[in-house]
Amino acid sequence: MGSLSAAASLHLRVELHGIPLGHPTDLLLDVDAWQVLGFVVHCGDESVRFLPYAASQPTETEIGVGSALMLLEDVEFYEKRGVSFRSLVGGNVGRAGLLRDVYVGAGGAVTELEVERDGKLRRIPAAGKSTAPRKLSAA
Repeated sequence: MGSLSAAASLHLRVELHGIPLGHPTDLLLDVDAWQVLGFVVHCGDESVRFLPYAASQPTETEIGVGSALMLLEDVEFYEKRGVSFRSLVGGNVGRAGLLRDVYVGAGGAVTELEVERDGKLRRIPAAGKSTAPRKLSAA
């Protein structure tokens, strides 16, 4: 599988062997290392849980999990250790432009940033780039 758009992944369902468990509402990132920590998931029982990226199998059509036990309850713990993808969208990436999306490769590494400048979208390598949340997170 190639890289996966973070924005597109927020439109997928989290499933266990084809059974829908919920849908992601955000992605938490370590922006210093440009690594995905995991998904914030709104579950079918109306709870909000955290799905570590290492415990997920994201594809272009779903985010698979091997067990519903991988959906962890303490979302606040992870929100304090990561940065919300949604809070980064629209923030400045230096002189490159405004962040619109991130692309995730093998193992959850953010490989590229999609930025907009002068109305044009382009992808740039994530390594060595920095951005800050455009608004404070709920954490």
